[in-house]
Amino acid sequence: MDGIKYAVFIDKSIRLLGKNQYTSNVESGSTRTEIKHWVELFFGVKVIAMNSHRLPGKGRRMGSIMGQGNYKRMIIMLQPGYSIPPLRKKRT
Repeated sequence: MDGIKYAVFIDKSIRLLGKNQYTSNVESGSTRTEIKHWVELFFGVKVIAMNSHRLPGKGRRMGSIMGQGNYKRMIIMLQPGYSIPPLRKKRT
């Protein structure tokens, strides 16, 4: 399953790492239970809470048609004692 696109490294997400919370962008059609199951299975950790929100995408024009790419961001909180190894940044 390709639910998680990439990890997010911004000021807020770096601050949340100290609280054992990890931030990543996920596929917009993925549900919370799918992402939770995938994270627990792939990383071998226990997830106790998840928050998600959709971020507005940047508008893109292709001829006379205007489109917008939306994506979803998840903040995943793990049980104390568990951690996720650093994920690679998205290359630009």
